[in-house]
Amino acid sequence: MNDPEDIDRVLRDSNLWFIVGLGDNPDRAAFSVAQVLQQRGKTIVPIHPRADTVHGAQGYSSIEEAVGVPDVVDVFVRSDRAGEFADQAIAAGAAAVWFQLDVIDDLAAARVENAGMVMIQDRCPAIEWAQRSRAR
Repeated sequence: MNDPEDIDRVLRDSNLWFIVGLGDNPDRAAFSVAQVLQQRGKTIVPIHPRADTVHGAQGYSSIEEAVGVPDVVDVFVRSDRAGEFADQAIAAGAAAVWFQLDVIDDLAAARVENAGMVMIQDRCPAIEWAQRSRAR
């Protein structure tokens, strides 16, 4: 988990990001991170109970209803709810699950890794890109 090479590969090679918890509230971290993902050329799919359209992307109320197989399921929910979305990401055939800052569920992370998927926990892709840019 959180292997630097895996993080680099996910940031570089992924295209379709399902973002759990992404609604139309600009004061939430998911809103700004989704914008950064789009600026980096990623396709975002908001996953939120209200199924809001965010940054021009059609939202869906669940991972199961969304169109396509995600490269990454990026989870912006409380830790006590993250496991259900990790399980849905496994069922959807995602290549990676990314739990955002302060989202920690070691049992769910183990299920993701046991399914042969990349697991990133307690990290933010926007911060990871910024840190990698500064290191160059």
